[in-house]
Amino acid sequence: MTAPAPLLVVGDALLDHDLTGRAERLAPDAPVPVVSGVRRATRPGGAALAAFLAAADGREVTLVTALGDDPASDTLRELLAGRVRRVELPLTGALSSKTRVLAEGTPLLRLDDGDGRAGSATDEGRRAVADAGAVLVADYGRGTAGVLREALAGAAAHVPVVWDPHPRGEPPVPGVRVATPSATEARTFASRLGGGDEPQEGSGLRTAARDADTLVHAWRAACVTVTLGGRGALLSHGGTPLMVPSPVTAEGDACGAGDRFAATAAGLLADGELTETAVRGAVHAATRYVAEGGVRSLGTETGTAEEPRPAAGREPTGDALRTATRVRAAGGTVVAAGGCFDLLHAGHVALLQAARRTGDCLIVCVNSDASVRRRKGDGRPLVPEADRIRVLRALECVDAVAVFDEDTPERLLGELRPHIWAKGGDYALAELPEASLVASWGGQVVLFPYLDGRSTTGIAERAALGPRPQNLARTGSNGRR
Repeated sequence: MTAPAPLLVVGDALLDHDLTGRAERLAPDAPVPVVSGVRRATRPGGAALAAFLAAADGREVTLVTALGDDPASDTLRELLAGRVRRVELPLTGALSSKTRVLAEGTPLLRLDDGDGRAGSATDEGRRAVADAGAVLVADYGRGTAGVLREALAGAAAHVPVVWDPHPRGEPPVPGVRVATPSATEARTFASRLGGGDEPQEGSGLRTAARDADTLVHAWRAACVTVTLGGRGALLSHGGTPLMVPSPVTAEGDACGAGDRFAATAAGLLADGELTETAVRGAVHAATRYVAEGGVRSLGTETGTAEEPRPAAGREPTGDALRTATRVRAAGGTVVAAGGCFDLLHAGHVALLQAARRTGDCLIVCVNSDASVRRRKGDGRPLVPEADRIRVLRALECVDAVAVFDEDTPERLLGELRPHIWAKGGDYALAELPEASLVASWGGQVVLFPYLDGRSTTGIAERAALGPRPQNLARTGSNGRR
């Protein structure tokens, strides 16, 4: 399987803290909540969060950002060590950090500290931009994109550049492939250009479409994608926009969802995907991110921001292992289903939908191309691995996809350790070598009814025969009725 393409992230790194506890009473000396049982988590923020998320997708990521000699900069270096390569610009002042105080997951207060800004560009930073095959710019208004603006303008003329703008930052350079403001940010930028009133809550799709059209032309961007929270995103090349809805309604902490969206879109463009495909993938990734806990799933109470790592061997595709770990940690039920899924048909979809309804997430384990060839013969798979994965990920009932090279998925199952292993009813338990493995950790194999008459082989055979002429269907071989 082809490795994800490298990605360069340019922008303002931040350091984020969360203080989370319970608020069960008001203070006796002021009408403010008392937060007790506080747990502290520290994680990368801003452009550093976007880089961290892109690296979690299995990419080689380089972050060009400004860091200094202050404690916050040192902490961020530790969080990124071994995950993201850094190209550091000089920072004047202390690294900006923000602290959120939350009670039962609800933000009560935010404290901002540090006013550091990028001092100047460096030759190493300019070279990193010039050599990049794809660039994500996360401009939080602290100068990194500004000091490298000329280099970024040059890159936008040759490679995909995704620009995630924020109101304190500068407009994107001309020629970016995708700009990704939120609806509120798009309203702010458009109003500065004389595009209507100041931002209004709940301004609707019509306003978002109008703002996107305004910004496409003003910024000379190939397209502007306005993110709409839980509704999805609106993609505009100028004129009639394309609505890309969220696959499901995800409720939770949306902090960092914009970074997840931009990092995914930039990564998919780096892989050579079309803009529409990249935006669709980004909407799905941001939805999963919120559903799985958002930024709270990245940091730890000790502040090390450790990500779960798989056992030796191939890492599960995408975020399959992280999905299983988070759902299990939250007390949910992890469901997995496996197969070749060559020529996805109604029988496959019925099985996957039924499996998803039995738990809190569904991870699909897919045979690699080599594995399918060994099992099915040299003529298979009919659909290559990358396309099979893409189709499966597009299903609303599928939360993650993982690939295995072996003939059977025992190794991958040993990493995921699902509570339920779902198979079609055309299997018998005696035929499943993985049944005893699943039982070893207390899991359960479950068979689901299989739709009669649906099979990849049958579809392929009918396609090879071609359509049957109606006149021959009603006559014998000599042409008589």
